[in-house]
Amino acid sequence: MAANLFWILSRINLSSLLDIVLVAAVIYGALRLLQGTQAVQLLRGAIILAILIALVGSISQLTAFSWLLRSGGQALLVIVAIVLQPELRRALDRVGRAGTSWFPWTNREGHNEQVVRNLALACERLSAQRHGALIVIERETGLQDRIEQGVQLDSSVEAELLQTIFFPKTPLHDGAVVIRGARIVAAAVVLPLAEAIVSDTHLGTRHRAAVGITEQTDAIAVVVSEETGIISVARNGRIVRHLDARSLSNLLMALLSSSGEQRRQRRATSGRPSDAS
Repeated sequence: MAANLFWILSRINLSSLLDIVLVAAVIYGALRLLQGTQAVQLLRGAIILAILIALVGSISQLTAFSWLLRSGGQALLVIVAIVLQPELRRALDRVGRAGTSWFPWTNREGHNEQVVRNLALACERLSAQRHGALIVIERETGLQDRIEQGVQLDSSVEAELLQTIFFPKTPLHDGAVVIRGARIVAAAVVLPLAEAIVSDTHLGTRHRAAVGITEQTDAIAVVVSEETGIISVARNGRIVRHLDARSLSNLLMALLSSSGEQRRQRRATSGRPSDAS
């Protein structure tokens, strides 16, 4: 055993060490990207199974069994890709967001205090009237595919307009409004529902849609409950409830300002001048 260990160590060189480090980095990066999702356990199981298959295949002298293991390993990769498709999509989306500093024209800043103030005022009035609403603020991840399925608009963010859109029985009230920069770009937009089961019975379809779109993108979703009038904000698949107009305005400004500051810092470190928002 000791002789085999020394033989293995003697054959390790710089190239071998680099190879091991790269494989470890890829596995670690995949686990980090999927951290906090249900796919982590599945990925760990797939890695353990792949290691066992490799070990058995290397020490086995059975030709047919080794062929079966190799073929099973290829099928396993396809199965993992299908099962983990939502998580892989979100992981690639995170990688894409990290690369936005290389492409400055993809950054959307344009959010300002007036937009947030009008949005908060509209939510306050809708809450008082018990009119349900779902408003999505687009950030770095584009929502064009969702926008195209709704009713196209191009208007400034005005409290009165949002109240009109979400007035019950109007054609556009059933769906989400999407805000891009300082413009309302679409209404009656259909959003994906949350994949996780929402345990709170007070959270209806609007809340599940708000959580769902923020699970898949970096958007911010604002919800007004039709039953209770409670104002909520969803981000990164999590939801904060029981907000008033002031706390909603402060939270949105903090979230939008922090994302803008992070983009400016990335551009500064990459040697590009920061654009004024």
